[in-house]
Amino acid sequence: MQLAAIIVSLVFTLVGVVLVVRTAAHIVSVVRAGQPAVGRTDDPGQRFVTMLRETLGHTRMLKWSLVGAAHWFVFVGFGFLFFTLVTAYGQLFDADFALPVIGHWAPYEITTELIAWTTLVSIAILIGVRQASHPRRAGRKSRFAGSNFWQAYYVEWTIVGVAVCILVLRGLEGALAGVEDYSAHFALSYPLVRAFAGLSRGAVENAIYGVAAAKIVISMAWFITIGLNATMGVAWHRFTAFFNIFFQRNAGGEPALGALQPIMSGGKPVDFEDPGEDDLFGVGAVEHFTWKGLLDFATCTECGRCQSQCPAWNTGKPLSPKLLITGLRDHAFAKAPYLLAGGGRDAAGEEKLAPQAYAALPEAVRAEAERPLVGTAAEGGVIDPEVLWSCTTCGACVEQCPVDIEHVDHIIDMRRYQVLIESAFPSEAGVMLKNLENRGNPWGMAETRRLDWTEGLDFEVPVVGDTIEDLSEVEYLYWVGCAGALEDRAKKTTRAFAELLHIAGVKFAILGPGEACTGDPARRLGNEFLFHMLASANIETLTQAKATKIVATCPHCFNTLANEYPQLGGRFEVIHHTQLLDTLVAEGRLTPLTPIEGTITYHDPCYLGRHNRVYTPPREILARVPGVRTTEMHRCRERGFCCGAGGARMWMEERIGKRINTERVEEALSVHPDTVSTACPFCLVMLSDGVTAKQQSGQAPESLQVVDVAQLLLTSVKQPTPTPNTTPNGTGTGPAPIEADTPPLSPEAHAD
Repeated sequence: MQLAAIIVSLVFTLVGVVLVVRTAAHIVSVVRAGQPAVGRTDDPGQRFVTMLRETLGHTRMLKWSLVGAAHWFVFVGFGFLFFTLVTAYGQLFDADFALPVIGHWAPYEITTELIAWTTLVSIAILIGVRQASHPRRAGRKSRFAGSNFWQAYYVEWTIVGVAVCILVLRGLEGALAGVEDYSAHFALSYPLVRAFAGLSRGAVENAIYGVAAAKIVISMAWFITIGLNATMGVAWHRFTAFFNIFFQRNAGGEPALGALQPIMSGGKPVDFEDPGEDDLFGVGAVEHFTWKGLLDFATCTECGRCQSQCPAWNTGKPLSPKLLITGLRDHAFAKAPYLLAGGGRDAAGEEKLAPQAYAALPEAVRAEAERPLVGTAAEGGVIDPEVLWSCTTCGACVEQCPVDIEHVDHIIDMRRYQVLIESAFPSEAGVMLKNLENRGNPWGMAETRRLDWTEGLDFEVPVVGDTIEDLSEVEYLYWVGCAGALEDRAKKTTRAFAELLHIAGVKFAILGPGEACTGDPARRLGNEFLFHMLASANIETLTQAKATKIVATCPHCFNTLANEYPQLGGRFEVIHHTQLLDTLVAEGRLTPLTPIEGTITYHDPCYLGRHNRVYTPPREILARVPGVRTTEMHRCRERGFCCGAGGARMWMEERIGKRINTERVEEALSVHPDTVSTACPFCLVMLSDGVTAKQQSGQAPESLQVVDVAQLLLTSVKQPTPTPNTTPNGTGTGPAPIEADTPPLSPEAHAD
């Protein structure tokens, strides 16, 4: 028995270790085939601390409390119980073997048993969770839809087998030691010790040989399995996650949101004024991703948290962040022999590999090498175009990923190649890009229309270059934004905010016709060249106007000005209007007095919340308004649900599945509000459209309205006027209703 156990265990160990080392080296070589990644090794001390915090502390996982806690115990068990594997090897040769020094130390033995039991219970919980939300029950709503179930099952039952072997071995060890009475050394395995107490010493020794061999074989069979499956992320992430978290974009651990990264080629930003002949413009082949991108793909656990939060997937569209990453992973590894042989295409699309060397590759590898990265199923594409263009760049996937995969950056990089090189993008987006280039706004309206919102105000709004020379005599430049200046419903927010600034005595000015689109929709669509053109012009304008402090009502403008303009040298102090209003109320410069009766639910704009972590100021403003009762939607704050307008989707029609804004409005209606509030002009338009559609179908009360936080605050700050039916409950104390028959401006709106 002992000899057979030794031989089998050592054979499995040899094969397992060789395969794992070989495949680990292969994964490293595939990752290294990517392009240079800049800024991934700065501040190594902070990165190491972040890695420890996210792994040992499970900071991302514990956002899903039960699953996170269970996974933590399994994670700890996977590491700590390695010592029991060493013990098992010793027990093959000597049934009495124990680790030197600590092997018979009661605290170590109790800890071993405790971790074994908690690991067993925790993996049972995870198995139960997987079965409870299995696609055969939950269908598309299951976060495991599309995951490789056999791999997950194999890993789960491997853990069960190892934990059971540890506990059985503890019982046999106690029986071999002749433990008769309860002992602290076997505190949690004593019932098993008693169960084996009647066996002879020889039988116990043989049992130890057999169970120790079983533990080793189970562990090494796992090694063999992952050694034969380089794409088995549900297992390999146990090793790669440490590196992926260490090399994440932000050393401090903040999600890879906010600013998009500039187009890089060869590890350097592309100079759009004088690009190099070999510069890559985005990602047109898997080898164009950076090595960090390829490491992202190899690290995906297929847990589906990103998928469960994705607004596109939740409304029936083909985009699943998880399936996008796993599709890229499988393609990268299938194409790896070609890449590692020196293959690939340069920026001009020329093949690097000599014809003879290419012909020598296996047919399956050559077929994979010929697949377009983005293309329809008929074209053999790895990523379908509908997947690519369904993304709203809301960042929910990045926020939820427990191993810091940067989905949005990868999607944008592929969009960039499609727009700049292939000129392949939705036609209506082309209208928007043309309007941006010719008129400086997505709707193609004349720049003189940017002052229309000021008409009828009982105070003058200073305009730089017209009524004032520059911004040296005012406190803030108010960046109105295209929607705030040109979209009828968004204009109400603009006017309300301007009135509040006037009431508070804040000196501000606007650029008026001198303001142009920040470039956000162009950049999110993938047209980095147009973004550079718009941003550079705006930075020059702001610099000439002596801008230092900027306040914006649009989170997209806020994000671009604050986080992306510094990439081009434009550094300004930028805040969102809810942050400023919250400060003014706290300082007593604005005093909400008039009660607004009714229930209000607040919708978190993605580019204000997830991308910039501004969650509290809008809620504090609402909390200070007398009479307001607030209620939160189920998905709020960092798990808030997108309105559907981000990622330039505002100018692209939804032709697949359910409209995202409809889904969000239905969630708002589920908490029975009188008013839906937000802090973004895009969200205002999308939610208003959704509410109007529901009202027309009789599914929402006619009194329900969508307003910006600034509108609500202005209503409470100003003295009430006796206008009937101006609030949902008809008390005459709330904000003026938004006209349901005012449509948003379409991409094809006439140019003046």
